[in-house]
Amino acid sequence: MISRSVAISTSNKQAKPIVPGNRMQRRLLFLWGGLLLVFFAGVGIGPVPITPSTVVAVLLDAINIPQMDQFSRQDATILLNIRMPRVILGILVGAALGMGGAALQGLFRNPLADPGLLGVSSGGALGAVIVIVLGTVWVGEINPVLGAFILPISAFLGALAAASVIYVIASGQARSDRATMLLAGIAVNAAAGSGTGLLVYLSDSEELKSLTFWIMGSLGGARWQTVWVMGLFVLLPLLTLPRLARALNATLMGDDVAAHLGFDPVWINRWTVLLVTGTVGAAVAVSGVIGFVGLVAPHVVRLLGGPDHRFVLPASALAGAILMSIGDLFARTIVSPADLPIGIVMGSIGGPFFIWLLMRRLRREGIGC
Repeated sequence: MISRSVAISTSNKQAKPIVPGNRMQRRLLFLWGGLLLVFFAGVGIGPVPITPSTVVAVLLDAINIPQMDQFSRQDATILLNIRMPRVILGILVGAALGMGGAALQGLFRNPLADPGLLGVSSGGALGAVIVIVLGTVWVGEINPVLGAFILPISAFLGALAAASVIYVIASGQARSDRATMLLAGIAVNAAAGSGTGLLVYLSDSEELKSLTFWIMGSLGGARWQTVWVMGLFVLLPLLTLPRLARALNATLMGDDVAAHLGFDPVWINRWTVLLVTGTVGAAVAVSGVIGFVGLVAPHVVRLLGGPDHRFVLPASALAGAILMSIGDLFARTIVSPADLPIGIVMGSIGGPFFIWLLMRRLRREGIGC
């Protein structure tokens, strides 16, 4: 009787979340505060500085709330028409890549999984490039309203095709799905990169000029229309993925354990892949290929609060948004008045972090020095 009670007590202790609920909330509030600071920095720093009080005054005036602070029309125009769409678009893209990377890492039970490493971003890029280069031939003249949706839809379909190929290959052998997944991701990356390169070769001078900058990643073309279209494709998956947190926690122990706990592994896999490819495809369509955000943000979050997906998923979205906003701020100010591709900035951050992550894992396993 005593041993049974001890076993029950031990199992209850193991069932508790690694990060208690109040600590989760405090750390999420900390990330929300960081995102707010980055937002004001993003809209305020530039060739024409805008103070936080002016930002607040302009926003209150935009929604017809009386306020005492005075501001110039130039500040309002720069803020509302140039900087704010770009900052908000960066937040949406970063949140999509951050949460998408966290969900894929939980789904495949591999901390190195990432939309970029697994070929999802490359597939989305190929779908978008097909429309940019061949859209006038295949689609012809279309309604301008519907035309705004064609690029994200094509990127979504390309990302979905890449993720489907990888998932089918990786799930073929239960014991080697992690290694198979990474190898399949390399193959899909190579194939999608070859297809993108061929279309770039076939493009004319005007298409090549836009494609070159777009492939390296940029938020320079941000407009309010782009923000609204991006929001339609991203917000629903971002709000839905956290509802899969308990299921992803269960899959960390294996599909058999998840099934015994009442979760359908097939249903979890399909919905996770669908939602992640939706967010990543839309992000790629508006910003180009930006790597390492989906890898760095979840790892930073796990170092901050543990592996519980009830915390990791929303926190990764916030961390990804912060990371993307900081990267874009450097991209548009470090070589001002020129605009550095944000993919270069994020690569300079993510590359060393990825190497450090690999070295840390090797040292933990006792390999190397």
